[in-house]
Parts: sequence; C-alpha cells; structure tokens
Amino acid sequence: MARVVGEIRSTELHVEHEWPAQTRTVSRIGSACVVEGSGDFDLDDLNLVREQFPGRRVTLDGDVITVWPTLRHEP
Repeated sequence: MARVVGEIRSTELHVEHEWPAQTRTVSRIGSACVVEGSGDFDLDDLNLVREQFPGRRVTLDGDVITVWPTLRHEP
C-alpha cells in the first residue's frame, strides 16, 4: 500500500500524519478529521488512518474516512 507524505489540499496549517495514496483532501470539522479520496479507500487505508489516531473512532464510507471526535464526559 502506498502512503502519501507529499502535497494534499488541507484546511490544516500543519499536516503531521501519513495518509493513504489516493488522499485528495484532509479537513477538520471541530475535532473531527475528514479524509476524502480520489476513489474508494480499502481496509489497509482505514487501518493506516486508525494507527494515526489511537483511541479515536475511525470509519470508512467508500471514498471518505472520518476520524470522529472523542466523547466528552459530563461531570
């Protein structure tokens, strides 16, 4: 599986993660992270992103991988 460390359109000032090769855009919505691809991602791509965000829920839906925000526990 190829990994991208080059140029990706992003709303982030500093992208410090490795992304799947077909990554087209990476954006943040609050503390969620949305990775959009130029085609469908596979399970290897999903696992690559999961490794970048331990303890976070990461889901795959075709050409989108979403890293969900952590839940806040109310006191």
